[in-house]
Amino acid sequence: MLLHYNTYISDKPGLQWLTFIHGAGGNSSIWSYQIRFFQQYFNLILIDLRGHGKSVISEDAETKESYTFDGVSEDIMNVLNHENIQKSHFVGISLGSILIRKLADNYPERMTKMVLAGAILELNLQSRFLMFAGKVTQKIVPFMWIYKVLAYVVMPNKNHRKSRSIFIREAKKLSQSEFIRWYKLTSNIRPLLKGFRNIEVKIPTLYIMGSEDYLFLPFVKNIIKSHKGSSLLVLNRCGHVVNVEKPDEFNLGLLQFLQLD
Repeated sequence: MLLHYNTYISDKPGLQWLTFIHGAGGNSSIWSYQIRFFQQYFNLILIDLRGHGKSVISEDAETKESYTFDGVSEDIMNVLNHENIQKSHFVGISLGSILIRKLADNYPERMTKMVLAGAILELNLQSRFLMFAGKVTQKIVPFMWIYKVLAYVVMPNKNHRKSRSIFIREAKKLSQSEFIRWYKLTSNIRPLLKGFRNIEVKIPTLYIMGSEDYLFLPFVKNIIKSHKGSSLLVLNRCGHVVNVEKPDEFNLGLLQFLQLD
């Protein structure tokens, strides 16, 4: 099955492609603040991941199998192949940043630059406890209860309210079974993240993080000390979902990075 996606193709010839990947529980609408701005400079493609947005997955035997990061990454690449996009910049938020980093491992020749926003490179003790609690209770507790708890932990402040409400609203469109598939995928993520930290890919990388993204920012600050091809943009008074909370600063910082030679 081909994932649902939207393209915004400019009349200007020769523009590069910019691919947007959303996070868990969201969909491509999370990039609404970026579409109008970036379609002046790039051709855009926005993809809904399996079971998210309009990428509806039927409940057949094949899709009941466990998801893998390789499989989900291949889904994304199948969309680009379908559109004959040979190379693109990639931008991802939260879980989307993990998928883009996995794409960089599997298909480095298809990637020009990558931007990892709200990037997840490691889970602290609090995050690991929450993931474990969710894993234990996922089959007996409605998934929205788990998701709301995670949303408030990741985005706890008053100024995070808008992005928190958007993610909770969009997550309600997931089915319980779909949530469980994605939760199983992410609950055993630490070995994958360790590999990302230990091995730097030779692709120019920008991390865009909020100064109040206390669960994940410390690990990003640490990794750019050893990954020389990476840089970090921190947006002040901003939480995890930087493209929603600070769209103007996010857009300008992203554009400046993409236009660097």
